[in-house]
Amino acid sequence: MKTVTLRNGVTVPALGMGTWNVGDSAARHTDEVESLRKGLEAGLRVIDTAEMYGNGRSEKLVGEAIADVRDDVYLVSKVVPSNASYDGVHKACRRSLKHLDTDWLDLYLLHWRGGTPLEETIRAFEDLKDDGLIRGWGVSNFDVDDMEEIENLSGNCLVNQVLYNLEHRGTEFDLLEHDLKSETVTMAYSPLGQGGELLDHLALKEVASRHETSLGPADTAQIALAWVLRRPNIMAIPKAGSPKHVAGNIASLEISLTDEDLKTLDSAFPPPKRKVSLAMI
Repeated sequence: MKTVTLRNGVTVPALGMGTWNVGDSAARHTDEVESLRKGLEAGLRVIDTAEMYGNGRSEKLVGEAIADVRDDVYLVSKVVPSNASYDGVHKACRRSLKHLDTDWLDLYLLHWRGGTPLEETIRAFEDLKDDGLIRGWGVSNFDVDDMEEIENLSGNCLVNQVLYNLEHRGTEFDLLEHDLKSETVTMAYSPLGQGGELLDHLALKEVASRHETSLGPADTAQIALAWVLRRPNIMAIPKAGSPKHVAGNIASLEISLTDEDLKTLDSAFPPPKRKVSLAMI
């Protein structure tokens, strides 16, 4: 299992599980809980959720899935900017802890930047850490200038969670390298893109045809995920929607992309040649 090490010395798997839209459907509830359980059993200790996902429904489902294995999970949740004031962060964190039925978060992120001064949000994070309610904090959807501001205020930011996949490579121009040099781990959300457009691309099909996994011939999702995970200092949190998808995600760790593969993908999805606005969804 590939790993990354956070600046606080904690080492976690580079492949985790995301839960955006998880918990929204009663019909999928059993599959979604089972998916998280299967992932945990396979060593995918990182589970990412957020207070805004289904207005707490995702957190509640995650809490159900990890109830008897909490100590084995690296649990991440996020606070929305409208709750990022000092008092708002404290209230939001306690609400998330209640939804998750746990006493602490391993990592608490500011979901994106809003109008609250960063120093106020950071002060709340640090106090939550002192109180034992969180063990570390970070940010999401922050570009280089935002990260520089964070770093001028504190040296304790562990993670920057950003959109990163073959369709959205703008972060490669400067942000990924900046975070690497500053020892801030990049957590890639939506590493498989959205919908089927990316995974139906002929370039991905071509590269997939060259690889095998323990599950059989590689598929395009496994290639897309292996591509994200090829870089150092990167975690990826694809959605854990079904046990089959989780198994496929795990099999992506068996794939080592060749120079020929990377050239094929670069031709279809060119890397950035200039600074572009940070993409987010």
